Amino acid sequence: MNHKKVYRLYREAGLAVPKRKRRKGIAIERQPLVLPEAPNQTWSMDFVMDSLECGRRIKCLTIVDDFTKECLDIPVANGISGDQVARTLDAIAAFRGYPQAVRTDQGPEFTSKALDQWSYDNRVELKLIEPGKPTQNGFIESFNGRFRDECLNEHWFRDLAHAREIIGNWRRDYNENRPHSALSCQTPLEFAADYRTTGKGSKLTEITK
Repeated sequence: MNHKKVYRLYREAGLAVPKRKRRKGIAIERQPLVLPEAPNQTWSMDFVMDSLECGRRIKCLTIVDDFTKECLDIPVANGISGDQVARTLDAIAAFRGYPQAVRTDQGPEFTSKALDQWSYDNRVELKLIEPGKPTQNGFIESFNGRFRDECLNEHWFRDLAHAREIIGNWRRDYNENRPHSALSCQTPLEFAADYRTTGKGSKLTEITK
Protein backbone atom coordinates (compact mmCIF):
# COMPACT_ATOMS: atom_id res chain seq x y z
CA MET A 1 0.00 0.00 0.00
CA ASN A 2 1.43 3.37 -0.99
CA HIS A 3 0.09 6.91 -1.27
CA LYS A 4 -0.88 6.48 -4.95
CA LYS A 5 -3.11 3.47 -4.23
CA VAL A 6 -4.66 5.23 -1.22
CA TYR A 7 -5.40 8.26 -3.39
CA ARG A 8 -6.97 6.08 -6.16
CA LEU A 9 -9.21 4.22 -3.69
CA TYR A 10 -10.10 7.53 -2.04
CA ARG A 11 -11.21 8.95 -5.38
CA GLU A 12 -13.10 5.80 -6.44
CA ALA A 13 -15.05 5.83 -3.16
CA GLY A 14 -16.13 9.39 -3.88
CA LEU A 15 -14.51 10.73 -0.73
CA ALA A 16 -13.11 13.85 -2.36
CA VAL A 17 -14.22 16.97 -0.49
CA PRO A 18 -15.37 19.75 -2.84
CA LYS A 19 -13.63 23.07 -2.58
CA ARG A 20 -15.45 25.59 -0.47
CA LYS A 21 -16.49 28.55 -2.54
CA ARG A 22 -15.28 31.87 -1.26
CA ARG A 23 -18.09 34.19 -0.20
CA LYS A 24 -18.15 37.33 -2.33
CA GLY A 25 -18.53 40.66 -0.58
CA ILE A 26 -21.05 43.28 -1.61
CA ALA A 27 -19.58 45.98 -3.84
CA ILE A 28 -19.96 49.32 -2.09
CA GLU A 29 -18.49 52.79 -2.28
CA ARG A 30 -15.97 53.67 0.42
CA GLN A 31 -17.28 56.21 2.92
CA PRO A 32 -15.07 58.35 5.19
CA LEU A 33 -15.29 57.56 8.90
CA VAL A 34 -16.87 60.71 10.31
CA LEU A 35 -17.63 61.49 13.94
CA PRO A 36 -21.36 62.23 14.30
CA GLU A 37 -22.61 65.52 15.73
CA ALA A 38 -25.23 64.04 18.10
CA PRO A 39 -26.24 60.79 19.81
CA ASN A 40 -28.10 58.19 17.74
CA GLN A 41 -26.76 59.47 14.42
CA THR A 42 -24.54 56.41 13.95
CA TRP A 43 -24.12 53.19 15.89
CA SER A 44 -21.34 50.75 15.13
CA MET A 45 -21.44 47.02 15.81
CA ASP A 46 -19.23 43.99 15.37
CA PHE A 47 -18.65 40.48 16.69
CA VAL A 48 -15.86 39.47 19.09
CA MET A 49 -15.15 35.78 19.62
CA ASP A 50 -13.92 34.01 22.74
CA SER A 51 -14.33 30.61 24.39
CA LEU A 52 -15.53 29.02 27.62
CA GLU A 53 -13.53 26.86 30.00
CA CYS A 54 -14.78 23.74 28.16
CA GLY A 55 -13.48 25.12 24.86
CA ARG A 56 -16.89 25.93 23.39
CA ARG A 57 -16.93 29.16 21.40
CA ILE A 58 -18.94 32.19 22.46
CA LYS A 59 -19.96 35.18 20.35
CA CYS A 60 -20.16 38.73 21.73
CA LEU A 61 -22.05 41.38 19.76
CA THR A 62 -20.59 44.79 20.63
CA ILE A 63 -22.76 47.86 19.89
CA VAL A 64 -21.47 51.41 20.42
CA ASP A 65 -22.87 54.92 19.84
CA ASP A 66 -20.12 56.62 17.82
CA PHE A 67 -20.82 60.06 19.29
CA THR A 68 -21.16 59.40 23.03
CA LYS A 69 -18.89 56.29 22.99
CA GLU A 70 -21.51 54.50 25.12
CA CYS A 71 -21.48 50.73 24.86
CA LEU A 72 -25.19 50.15 24.27
CA ASP A 73 -25.14 46.39 24.79
CA ILE A 74 -22.98 43.26 24.56
CA PRO A 75 -25.23 40.20 24.19
CA VAL A 76 -23.30 36.95 24.62
CA ALA A 77 -24.31 33.57 23.19
CA ASN A 78 -22.91 30.49 21.50
CA GLY A 79 -24.41 31.78 18.25
CA ILE A 80 -26.16 34.99 17.24
CA SER A 81 -28.28 35.11 14.08
CA GLY A 82 -29.46 38.08 12.04
CA ASP A 83 -32.89 37.81 13.72
CA GLN A 84 -31.25 38.04 17.15
CA VAL A 85 -29.22 41.07 16.06
CA ALA A 86 -32.44 42.80 14.97
CA ARG A 87 -34.16 41.96 18.28
CA THR A 88 -31.19 43.34 20.23
CA LEU A 89 -31.32 46.61 18.29
CA ASP A 90 -35.07 46.86 18.93
CA ALA A 91 -34.49 46.39 22.66
CA ILE A 92 -31.91 49.20 22.71
CA ALA A 93 -34.16 51.49 20.63
CA ALA A 94 -37.03 50.93 23.09
CA PHE A 95 -35.35 53.21 25.63
CA ARG A 96 -33.22 55.53 23.48
CA GLY A 97 -34.81 55.58 20.00
CA TYR A 98 -33.57 54.26 16.67
CA PRO A 99 -30.31 55.50 15.11
CA GLN A 100 -30.11 57.18 11.72
CA ALA A 101 -27.48 54.66 10.59
CA VAL A 102 -25.67 51.51 11.75
CA ARG A 103 -22.16 50.74 10.52
CA THR A 104 -21.06 47.08 10.23
CA ASP A 105 -18.77 44.79 8.29
CA GLN A 106 -20.15 42.36 5.70
CA GLY A 107 -20.59 39.36 7.99
CA PRO A 108 -23.52 37.03 7.17
CA GLU A 109 -25.52 38.22 10.20
CA PHE A 110 -25.23 41.85 9.09
CA THR A 111 -26.12 41.18 5.44
CA SER A 112 -29.02 38.86 6.28
CA LYS A 113 -32.60 39.37 5.12
CA ALA A 114 -33.68 39.82 8.74
CA LEU A 115 -31.44 42.84 9.34
CA ASP A 116 -32.20 44.27 5.91
CA GLN A 117 -35.94 44.08 6.69
CA TRP A 118 -35.31 45.63 10.12
CA SER A 119 -33.48 48.58 8.58
CA TYR A 120 -36.28 49.11 6.03
CA ASP A 121 -39.06 48.90 8.62
CA ASN A 122 -37.34 51.35 10.98
CA ARG A 123 -35.83 53.65 8.33
CA VAL A 124 -32.27 53.01 9.48
CA GLU A 125 -29.43 53.16 6.95
CA LEU A 126 -27.06 50.19 6.99
CA LYS A 127 -23.51 51.34 6.26
CA LEU A 128 -21.44 48.34 5.20
CA ILE A 129 -17.67 48.70 5.09
CA GLU A 130 -15.54 47.18 2.33
CA PRO A 131 -14.42 43.55 2.87
CA GLY A 132 -11.09 43.34 4.70
CA LYS A 133 -11.09 47.04 5.66
CA PRO A 134 -11.66 47.13 9.45
CA THR A 135 -10.27 50.68 9.69
CA GLN A 136 -13.46 51.86 7.96
CA ASN A 137 -15.22 50.84 11.18
CA GLY A 138 -12.54 52.30 13.41
CA PHE A 139 -14.72 53.35 16.36
CA ILE A 140 -15.94 49.82 17.09
CA GLU A 141 -12.51 48.33 16.35
CA SER A 142 -10.98 50.62 18.98
CA PHE A 143 -13.65 49.59 21.48
CA ASN A 144 -13.18 45.89 20.67
CA GLY A 145 -9.44 46.14 21.33
CA ARG A 146 -10.11 47.59 24.79
CA PHE A 147 -12.86 45.02 25.45
CA ARG A 148 -10.56 42.13 24.60
CA ASP A 149 -7.54 43.45 26.52
CA GLU A 150 -9.41 44.49 29.66
CA CYS A 151 -12.15 41.88 29.87
CA LEU A 152 -11.91 38.79 27.64
CA ASN A 153 -8.15 38.28 28.12
CA GLU A 154 -8.39 38.87 31.88
CA HIS A 155 -11.09 36.33 32.73
CA TRP A 156 -11.70 32.60 32.46
CA PHE A 157 -15.39 31.91 31.83
CA ARG A 158 -16.87 28.80 33.46
CA ASP A 159 -20.07 28.84 31.44
CA LEU A 160 -22.33 31.16 29.44
CA ALA A 161 -24.02 32.63 32.53
CA HIS A 162 -20.64 33.45 34.08
CA ALA A 163 -19.47 35.09 30.85
CA ARG A 164 -22.62 37.23 30.66
CA GLU A 165 -22.18 38.34 34.28
CA ILE A 166 -18.51 39.33 33.89
CA ILE A 167 -19.03 41.06 30.54
CA GLY A 168 -22.13 42.90 31.82
CA ASN A 169 -20.19 44.20 34.83
CA TRP A 170 -17.33 45.34 32.60
CA ARG A 171 -19.75 47.17 30.29
CA ARG A 172 -21.31 49.06 33.19
CA ASP A 173 -17.88 50.00 34.52
CA TYR A 174 -16.82 51.18 31.04
CA ASN A 175 -19.89 53.39 30.66
CA GLU A 176 -20.09 54.75 34.20
CA ASN A 177 -16.56 54.90 35.62
CA ARG A 178 -14.03 55.03 32.78
CA PRO A 179 -12.99 58.52 31.53
CA HIS A 180 -12.57 58.67 27.75
CA SER A 181 -9.86 60.86 26.19
CA ALA A 182 -12.08 61.71 23.21
CA LEU A 183 -14.79 62.99 25.60
CA SER A 184 -12.62 65.52 27.47
CA CYS A 185 -11.88 62.83 30.08
CA GLN A 186 -15.57 62.34 30.90
CA THR A 187 -17.16 58.93 31.12
CA PRO A 188 -19.54 58.04 28.25
CA LEU A 189 -22.58 58.43 30.55
CA GLU A 190 -21.35 61.79 31.89
CA PHE A 191 -20.75 63.03 28.36
CA ALA A 192 -24.20 61.87 27.19
CA ALA A 193 -25.89 63.52 30.19
CA ASP A 194 -23.93 66.75 29.65
CA TYR A 195 -24.92 66.80 25.99
CA ARG A 196 -28.60 66.39 26.85
CA THR A 197 -28.31 69.34 29.27
CA THR A 198 -26.14 71.76 27.26
CA GLY A 199 -26.51 70.51 23.69
CA LYS A 200 -22.74 70.73 23.21
CA GLY A 201 -20.46 67.98 21.97
CA SER A 202 -17.20 67.28 20.21
CA LYS A 203 -16.35 68.95 16.92
CA LEU A 204 -17.06 67.04 13.75
CA THR A 205 -13.86 65.38 12.61
CA GLU A 206 -12.99 63.09 9.73
CA ILE A 207 -10.67 60.12 10.12
CA THR A 208 -8.61 59.45 7.03
CA LYS A 209 -7.08 55.99 7.32
